Amino acid sequence: MQARAKEKGADIQVEDAQNDVAKQLDQVKNFIASGVDAIIVTLVDTNASKTLSEEAAKAGIPLVFVNLEPSDMANLPEKQVYVGSNEVESGTLEAFEVCKMLRAKGKSAGANAYIVMGSLVHQAALQRTKDVEQVFATDMCNFIKVTDKQSSEWSRDNAQNLMTNWLTAGAAPDAVIANNDESAIGAILALKANGIDMKDVVVGGIDATQDGLQSMKAGELSVTVFQNAKGQGGGGVDAALALA
Repeated sequence: MQARAKEKGADIQVEDAQNDVAKQLDQVKNFIASGVDAIIVTLVDTNASKTLSEEAAKAGIPLVFVNLEPSDMANLPEKQVYVGSNEVESGTLEAFEVCKMLRAKGKSAGANAYIVMGSLVHQAALQRTKDVEQVFATDMCNFIKVTDKQSSEWSRDNAQNLMTNWLTAGAAPDAVIANNDESAIGAILALKANGIDMKDVVVGGIDATQDGLQSMKAGELSVTVFQNAKGQGGGGVDAALALA
């Protein structure tokens, strides 16, 4: 965002809400009070989008949501937009690839899987998980049974602990489907620590981060879906300038 703003000759001020909904609302109100030309937000909680939207609309200041889709997407006021990926596509692509890989491994008679979700207050995590479950309900993929699904809050460490607990409680899975690459890598670390050969487990992620791609190169992460973070950030700046 900062690079695109500089390229366009625009001044940009960046604030970190530190995962605090109330703090993010205060920051938006402060931006409004200072008379900025536009506001760009990556939501702490997608369910809080309506409040931010109303504040910006009352002030007549354009608002651009980036990366995380607002919960009231269908009812955004004039001069408010969302710049990000289609979460239906990302979760669906991930799940179908995992399904095809399991079939190729001869698991079509039955496979068990875990889903590592992102933050439950983010629409992206809920939608990606819903996509996976819908794919696994199709005739092509209904041999895959989800043993459990829990949130890692998008965190590698949390996902590692979660996977460790699952392994302690039961057998190794045939597949792990994570809402993001960081969580997928955390699950992989736990699987490896428990002596499980990664050739025996299909692990999916989303984002195609550098760490994720390195994990694929190492033969550990099986599949990831590209999310263009740079494009979303730059696109958010472009949208804000166009609306201002």
